[in-house]
Amino acid sequence: MTILEKILQTKRLEVKQLLMEERIVSCETMSKRPSLFEILRESHRLEVISEMKRASPSKGMISGSTDPVAQAKAYEQAGAACISVLTDSTFFKGSFDDLAAVAEAVCTPLLCKDFIIHEVQIDRAKQAGASVILLIVAALDDATLQRLHNYATEKGLEVLVEVHDAKEMDRALAIDAKMIGVNNRDLRTFDVDIARTEEMAKHFPFNENRLFISESGIMDAGDAKRAAAAGASAILVGESLMRSSSVEDSLRSLQVPKAGVPL
Repeated sequence: MTILEKILQTKRLEVKQLLMEERIVSCETMSKRPSLFEILRESHRLEVISEMKRASPSKGMISGSTDPVAQAKAYEQAGAACISVLTDSTFFKGSFDDLAAVAEAVCTPLLCKDFIIHEVQIDRAKQAGASVILLIVAALDDATLQRLHNYATEKGLEVLVEVHDAKEMDRALAIDAKMIGVNNRDLRTFDVDIARTEEMAKHFPFNENRLFISESGIMDAGDAKRAAAAGASAILVGESLMRSSSVEDSLRSLQVPKAGVPL
């Protein structure tokens, strides 16, 4: 069984538990956040989606004692375009409570980072304050991917659709995904190679109204420049920022010019 299969097996049990909980929370009073799509489309620099990440299956504990609110405020102050909060508890030591706490503290777009397989998770993400959700193509069949994408957009959420290879890119384009993220980490083995972004850029329709994002394995300005040169509008960065002694310096070093934009 791959790491992804283990995660999804646990996630199906979590969904059953969520469905057993009768919980109705109004989403109407949530503050409106800026559109991540518009921020990325209008920016002349590579933007950073900064992640609150305590742990991962591949790295183990990264920063277990970090206060998510303090980390999110540091990200916002440093100029993050969006803050990603991991809400998976078993493998990444996150929670919807983390997401809700961060939502109250910052005004940036907010991404709920999880392995979403059911509408109830989207409801919980929105209730906790997310304005963007992640859908992972490798975790979903075509019908479920389309259904969850439609459900989220109808709820007023933006969707980042994650792919890892050309076939998954085609599946993301088939549901008309507007923001497509290439995960440089293979979710089956958790091996990382930033060359994945460069390879997937060959399959991305840059002439259409869509955005290309590079996820995982971005450690320094050199990696950021590679992603920008491949055509990325943003990078999703967790581990290197969580470990940094200066979030502001580290984040700003990643905000390099987009491809074709002079220094």
